[in-house]
Amino acid sequence: MPDTQVIVEVSTLVIFAFTAILAGYLTKNYLRGRRRSTLFWSIGLWLFAIGVILETAFAFGAYDALLIDVYLFIVALLVNSLALGSMELLGNSRLKTYYYVFSAVTLTALAFSLAFTSPGDLLLNYVVAVPLPMLTTITSSFVTFPAAVILVVIAAKSFMKTRSKKMLSIIAGVVVVSIAGSLYIAAFPAFLYYSEFIGIVLLWLGFFDFGAHRRAAPEKLAHSRR
Repeated sequence: MPDTQVIVEVSTLVIFAFTAILAGYLTKNYLRGRRRSTLFWSIGLWLFAIGVILETAFAFGAYDALLIDVYLFIVALLVNSLALGSMELLGNSRLKTYYYVFSAVTLTALAFSLAFTSPGDLLLNYVVAVPLPMLTTITSSFVTFPAAVILVVIAAKSFMKTRSKKMLSIIAGVVVVSIAGSLYIAAFPAFLYYSEFIGIVLLWLGFFDFGAHRRAAPEKLAHSRR
């Protein structure tokens, strides 16, 4: 088995494990707090996990035109979901409504472009790296580019308001994961896995409080002495 294939297989399996754990954590948080931003971010991460599963299938040599179409749609949909989560941080309901409508129209256009164009064999060195058909590139760009702009702008506004390092890590992770989702058309496929891994690590650092247990122990001890 070629070394490149082994690296891709191991990378995708590790990234999937990290993503699934974090997606499950966010889903649990949503069920507890019912915040729409958490809902959309958790959906985005579950879609990300599914996309990584498909990348793993590609790495193991499984190729099917339908799988490629599903993968390309999921990549765009996950970026859109993350952007919808960020939009929920805004108080402007009219802007959110406009973006919901825009998302529905552009995702429908992408679905039609995938249904009526044949992407052919897009795999190169076990990853999706060959340029997409022009129509698919255009329709996917209408989904991903505005979503990326929304993520960056709202990220900057959120950080300016909170000045939170954990929020900064979450924001950076969301942006990097979104970039990773767009790298299926990149000329350097290895960047896909670097971005996916870095993005997930940043999200872990933002969402998980690794010092909570260390702080909880002294608090429990103090409470027990009362």
